[in-house]
Amino acid sequence: MSQISSRLREERVSSLGTWTLARPSIIGVAGTAGAKGRAYLRRLFGTDLLVIALASSLPAIAQAQGSLLHPQLAGSTHYYVLAGLVLTAAWMISLRSFKAHCLGSVAVGMQEYKIMVYSGLVLAGFMGVLIVLTGQESLKIFLLLSLPLGLSALLTGRWTWRQWLGWRSRSGYALSNVLVYGQPDDAGFAVRQISKKSGPAYRVVGVLMDGAPNLEAERAIRKADPTLPLAYDTGGIEQEVNRLHADSVVVAGPLAGGNEALQQLGWKLESSGAKLIVASSLIGVASRRVRTSPVDGMPLLHVELAKFTGARYFFKRGFDIVFSVLALLALSPVFLVIALLIRRDGPGKVFYVQERAGQDGRPFKMIKFRTMVQDAEARLAALQKLNQGAGPLFKVKDDPRITRCGHWLRKHSLDELPQFVNVLRGDMSVVGPRPALFTEVESYEGHTRRRLLPKPGVTGLWQVSGRSNLEWKESVRLDLYYAENWTVLSDLRIIWRTLRVMIEPDGAY
Repeated sequence: MSQISSRLREERVSSLGTWTLARPSIIGVAGTAGAKGRAYLRRLFGTDLLVIALASSLPAIAQAQGSLLHPQLAGSTHYYVLAGLVLTAAWMISLRSFKAHCLGSVAVGMQEYKIMVYSGLVLAGFMGVLIVLTGQESLKIFLLLSLPLGLSALLTGRWTWRQWLGWRSRSGYALSNVLVYGQPDDAGFAVRQISKKSGPAYRVVGVLMDGAPNLEAERAIRKADPTLPLAYDTGGIEQEVNRLHADSVVVAGPLAGGNEALQQLGWKLESSGAKLIVASSLIGVASRRVRTSPVDGMPLLHVELAKFTGARYFFKRGFDIVFSVLALLALSPVFLVIALLIRRDGPGKVFYVQERAGQDGRPFKMIKFRTMVQDAEARLAALQKLNQGAGPLFKVKDDPRITRCGHWLRKHSLDELPQFVNVLRGDMSVVGPRPALFTEVESYEGHTRRRLLPKPGVTGLWQVSGRSNLEWKESVRLDLYYAENWTVLSDLRIIWRTLRVMIEPDGAY
């Protein structure tokens, strides 16, 4: 029997070349670069446990202080202590089941905060059912006091740690060092997105190309980060992982060897301890529109198609009406001051009305505070050679047509405030793509026209992501992403970010 087992092991080893089927030893990067991520997760776990324990102990503290929460339990502080301990354990289990302490769920995007809310709601539902089934009315205090205060504190704690991470990231700190691996074009896109959008969660430490040398793709990657180590795959990705101290490998797009190459890559990484992250080739689709279902080991992605009508848009219109009315009422004194400053600055009208392309390309008259001299349109042709705008956009950083007060009106986006009148009329929305000129629309090609499907917005992703500093391709991508993936929560986030951008302008001129 031992001879048969030995022969089978030899056959397995020979069929896999240099691979052995022994349990891999986790060495190298698993104990170095990954330590930052694990340390951060321990901090989150400790903070969550402390917050939940304090929130769960509030009823016991109130009972001990003589605030009788339940007359039949007078003096029975230990009842609330025991119930608080059970609640603490249940809450932590709920967080763990939602993967609240996994690197893929923290430090980037809104997923982290959603997890905290979802786990709290599940626990609240379970407690409600328990109270009804057991008749333990005394447990309501946990539902009405501990859960709301605890959830608020948990969200505040996560936000505070996120601010700490942002502060540390200025010195190059990141939770995970990643090696990007893939075809040259896909790798370049992944590097740009991770570098710009992942914040302190991921830091690209190198790129390993899968395929033939591509000088154009290399230049694009160098443009994103000229210091980034670049190499082409020669079969030694484990050595590259250890050399760069990467704790994760991000596979960007399909590999030259197909699915089998991806499977073998996972086997190779077992000995290094590095995590394997596969970046889907499906881009521009929010996670809420995607769900997975396994079919015998093959995960299927179900993608909900984008919709531009329905109940969500009816609610959006209601929000626009309420928000624009409140904004116009609150800002009326500001309008008066700005109007007086514009009149004192020189001759001309206070407001500037211009035809723009609205929803589905329909024309409408957009209202702004005037920031240029009266003959600005007549002088436009002479300035075309100075154009610094991306794509069809016309922008001149030091446009001589802009008036003295027009400079700071534009810098702080105050010239856009009268557009709330357009929102009230129904021509625009509070949040949406940038309202385009018809001269720009005429140059649209292919999918770019999809940015006209929703109503244009007073603010939007373009306005809070760099504005005129963005390349045209990136501007279109942002507008299309918003058009197809917006939610009420994303609108509120953009409005909040707009307030910050108005105070600290970026790309506004």
